[in-house]
Amino acid sequence: MCPPISAGVAVRATIAQIARFVMLAMQAGRSDPSAASTSADADDLRLAGQGDGDAYRRLIERHQEHVSRILWRFSRDRGVHEELVQDVFVESYLSLNRYRAEAPFEHWLTRIATRVGYRYWKEKARRQRMEPFDVREWEKATDGDGVLQSLEPDQAAELLHRVFEQLSPRDRLVLTLRYLEQCDVVETARRTGWSKTMVKVQTMRARKRLQKLLERSGLEWNQ
Repeated sequence: MCPPISAGVAVRATIAQIARFVMLAMQAGRSDPSAASTSADADDLRLAGQGDGDAYRRLIERHQEHVSRILWRFSRDRGVHEELVQDVFVESYLSLNRYRAEAPFEHWLTRIATRVGYRYWKEKARRQRMEPFDVREWEKATDGDGVLQSLEPDQAAELLHRVFEQLSPRDRLVLTLRYLEQCDVVETARRTGWSKTMVKVQTMRARKRLQKLLERSGLEWNQ
């Protein structure tokens, strides 16, 4: 269990500090695919490609937690989150004939999950207009005393979610991958399908837009 951010690291803590804290809290359950898992995936993928429903069910059970963790970045509404996870496995099943085993199946699912989440953000942005975020309102909603003395991991994640929600889906995606998921440029390009140059340019532009947003919200971004 991760400790709360200490008193004194209050709302005046930088977004970068909060982002690192949330990232560390989330890393405990993150690991690379094991050799055994990769071998089991290969067997079940072969059987699933032959129409074996039980084999694909085993793939879902093996990777559901990983996919669920990724999609929690995109929606903290449990109903929406569940639908997004289901969408990932439906889309992956319908695309099995396009999977190539050069990389682990989990990496392929990760890219699909990123695409599904990004598509949800774009659809949500078209449907509704976000209310401006004011950190003082968030303080009152959480503690009621006007000063947030400490942040539990779920509070820190909610703060980041509320701030990032004000950004465009493209800005939000690149900042989530680069600073929350701690993806480097190459991995971000792989998960988004963008070129490495585009990732670098988009990261720079998104950071500038985030800085302007935070100035209006009473927070800072220091890297």
